[in-house]
Amino acid sequence: MSYQQISYEVQDRIATITLNRPERLNAFTAVMMQEMVDALDRVNADDDMRAVIVTGAGRAFCAGADLSSGGGTFDHSGRVDEPAAHRDSGGVLTLAIFNCLKPVISACNGPAVGIGATMQCAMDVRLASENARFGFVFARRGIVPEAASSWFLPRIVGISKALEWCYSGKVFDASEALEGGFVRSLHAPDELLPAARALAREIADNTSSISVALIRHMMWRTLGAAHPMEAHRLDSQGIFHTGSSADAKEGVQSFLEKRPAAFPGRVSQDMPSFFPWWQEPEFSTD
Repeated sequence: MSYQQISYEVQDRIATITLNRPERLNAFTAVMMQEMVDALDRVNADDDMRAVIVTGAGRAFCAGADLSSGGGTFDHSGRVDEPAAHRDSGGVLTLAIFNCLKPVISACNGPAVGIGATMQCAMDVRLASENARFGFVFARRGIVPEAASSWFLPRIVGISKALEWCYSGKVFDASEALEGGFVRSLHAPDELLPAARALAREIADNTSSISVALIRHMMWRTLGAAHPMEAHRLDSQGIFHTGSSADAKEGVQSFLEKRPAAFPGRVSQDMPSFFPWWQEPEFSTD
């Protein structure tokens, strides 16, 4: 698939997805959503890809939904027969991020409003430029938060802060995002991508891709567990199945021999048999 509204680059086993409508501050469209989902599918299918960085071209990360169609931008009433059949395009994207097998890192280089902010909620680590701005502005547009952010955001910053930001719809600066726990660190503009790449390299150079894929889903998918016993059962399966793997043997042997590990496992073919556990009837979310 050739891309019109994003760019996709690979370097040193790290994929960088860049929202690429700088003349429109990278405003989000259905085309951009489809291209981002396709790029994430490419990352999942490529065993050499170890991490994903998402950033924006120009001075913005993403200024939110493209509002060029005017007051009817969010009116989907004539497009589906039943309201329950409607799928929010932001949610299609964040669920694709949620289902990714590789770590997803946000390098927020500028303003991130609406879907520009909520898409980052599904990413694992968020780094921001000192020039970044964030806004969960939905109440100021007469709509509600989308992209499954009502699930993600309170889990990141807590319910009180999530409600404050969404009730007010205000646009706030990067320092408030850092103080509120939404971003991990702030960087000078020219140091943002190098910092994101350094984090991605730390993962790519030192870890088992299978371990990382399992850790990502074990942590995200137990956020709503009712009791730690659920996590204990899952951890126990994970330890049982990975403990006899070639990656586990290599991880221990490389440590004892004081050398870098060369993990042989490939996500496409060597995931343990209990994965994906959530597709079992008792875990299904279909």
